[in-house]
Amino acid sequence: MAAKLSVNLNAIAMLRNRRDLPWPSVTALGQIALAAGASGLTVHPRPDQRHIRFSDLAPIRALIDDLYPETEFNMEGFPNEEFLLLVERHQPEQVTLVPDDPAQATSDHGWDFRKNHNLLGNVVGRLKKGGFRVSLFADGDPDLEALTIARETGADRIELYTGPYGGCFDDPERGAVLLEELGKTADLAATLGLGVNAGHDLTVANLPALAARLSNLAEVSIGHGLTADALEYGMAETVRRFCRACGQDVA
Repeated sequence: MAAKLSVNLNAIAMLRNRRDLPWPSVTALGQIALAAGASGLTVHPRPDQRHIRFSDLAPIRALIDDLYPETEFNMEGFPNEEFLLLVERHQPEQVTLVPDDPAQATSDHGWDFRKNHNLLGNVVGRLKKGGFRVSLFADGDPDLEALTIARETGADRIELYTGPYGGCFDDPERGAVLLEELGKTADLAATLGLGVNAGHDLTVANLPALAARLSNLAEVSIGHGLTADALEYGMAETVRRFCRACGQDVA
């Protein structure tokens, strides 16, 4: 089955926040993305609200509930109490936990599962009691012990950090090596019963090879590259292009 596409709205929100104006509208562009075939919307509400604002969450939840109930809301963030309360208030279908420092420009590494075993176990347990699907941000190196710990936390999925792979746009040989590492990590996750998501610096150019190698890829979350393409092709056509790159049969 082809991977699903969740459109990350952070870059749209960051563009909006350059001015004290309501455009571009995060929810309006989210609606266009869902109408064009996206399977969900992703947000990362950081403490400083530099892109997604806490006030965006209820309208996005309402958009999905009212018009696209077959799609999903994915909230990602560092699991401090503020973030967990936002999750419990806005009820996303999926929660993706990332090891971000608040000062980071973007997520740029996966969890150290050995170091954070207890933290993640406690947080995942709380989220699972709330009925949420939980995904943990993970580096792409095939580390069986680390992935076993991830599974022991009770998480449902990992999200593979594909930044290094995406950064090889001008070095195909290195890209092929990193793709195989991601594939081996996904294979190990499958043996442990973990679902696999992926995200970071994925494009129409590098996504087909990833989807082909990771036969168990459930979902990709894409924001920066998709938003950049939307400036050229429009949001609806860009979503269709990315869906096709995932292997979906889209006209």
